[in-house]
Amino acid sequence: GVCEIWLTSEDTGAYGRDIGTDLPTLLWKLVEVIPKGAMLRLGMTNPPYILEHLEEMAKILNHPRVYAFLHVPVQSASDSVLMDMKREYCVADFKRVVDFLKTRVPGITIATDIICGFPGETDEDFQETMKLVEEYRFPSLFINQFYPRPGTPAAKMPQVPAQIKKQRTKELSKLFHSYNPYDHKIGERQKVLVTEESFDSKFYVAHNKFYEQILVPKNPEFMGKMVEVDIFEAGKHFMRGQPISEARVFTPSIRRPFARGEVSGLT
Repeated sequence: GVCEIWLTSEDTGAYGRDIGTDLPTLLWKLVEVIPKGAMLRLGMTNPPYILEHLEEMAKILNHPRVYAFLHVPVQSASDSVLMDMKREYCVADFKRVVDFLKTRVPGITIATDIICGFPGETDEDFQETMKLVEEYRFPSLFINQFYPRPGTPAAKMPQVPAQIKKQRTKELSKLFHSYNPYDHKIGERQKVLVTEESFDSKFYVAHNKFYEQILVPKNPEFMGKMVEVDIFEAGKHFMRGQPISEARVFTPSIRRPFARGEVSGLT
């Protein structure tokens, strides 16, 4: 059965603005019916919409059946670049979201996106972005080199030379790979949800409460279940966990069968 639910859209935080409701209202309804042992993962949300609901979102992200994970794109740490991008937020908005959630949701994973070489980006603009990454050391960072799509307003703007875009992308990637976000977790005991097989088929892939990736041995009994593991190795993008000998394997289950036409307890 289903053990993990992803709630996703182009901007999850905008949910409900057109129908008189909001994202926290939906999430509280969902966690009421998600069974113990299953997890909910929230999709990407831009800063403006999450700013409206920081208190409630922090409570939800602390819920035991919701991953303490949020993908909040910043794109650039320069307000002038964000303005040229027609973004509806500034760097201070992004920092407010991240700082608030890191305080109220201890251990939360914040993933973000950055575009290198957007038209008009100066060396000073790019250095502001480098400083942001150095400050927050995001464990998950999606780096994109700007490419002008034909017919878009950005394609008509003065372009950053290709070589400079390439160099900035390389420099940011080097910074990102200069730190290891999981080294301090070696020796921890964690509960993880096993959901899939690794690309090389050597391990099963699991995630902890903070949606951090943990590789575990391929024991068929683990798939789709919660397992307790000891972390003994950490890489840039993952950890490795050894199931403890007395570990209890927990299978998600619902309290009663659903009626015909009923979905997750909601009619």
